[in-house]
Amino acid sequence: MKTKLFFLSFCFMLVSGIGVAQKKNQPKSIISDGVAIKKYHSKAELDRMAKGELLVLYVERIESLVKLLPYIAFATKPGVTMSTLGIPNDSDNRKALDDQFDATKEYLESNAEFQKRILPYSDTNDLVSAIIFYEETLKSLHQYSEFH
Repeated sequence: MKTKLFFLSFCFMLVSGIGVAQKKNQPKSIISDGVAIKKYHSKAELDRMAKGELLVLYVERIESLVKLLPYIAFATKPGVTMSTLGIPNDSDNRKALDDQFDATKEYLESNAEFQKRILPYSDTNDLVSAIIFYEETLKSLHQYSEFH
């Protein structure tokens, strides 16, 4: 009985280890799913918002741009992987992409902390203008693929 239990446990660990190893080697999307924003706003909508809401939108737009801009030579929407671009999906390239994602995440965390501390001192009209600019930039990046 103990032998069967040990054998079944061993088989389970072996199968789950293989499953994890296969997922680790799967091609990753170059652009994360968190790039897309839910809604674009008009100036009138933004003018009616409280400053706290504007601060959140401002930081979200920066995050989207930072996650998208470095990769526009490859793609402007999530779902494109190194493999679909013909880039070898080897361990060195996956590590380089993971390192880039980690560096981006670290930068965004640092930036968000800075923005939370400093941005409340900004003028509301300047916030509205910046959000509109960022949203127009994001719209144009999604149209960028049409230029190919």
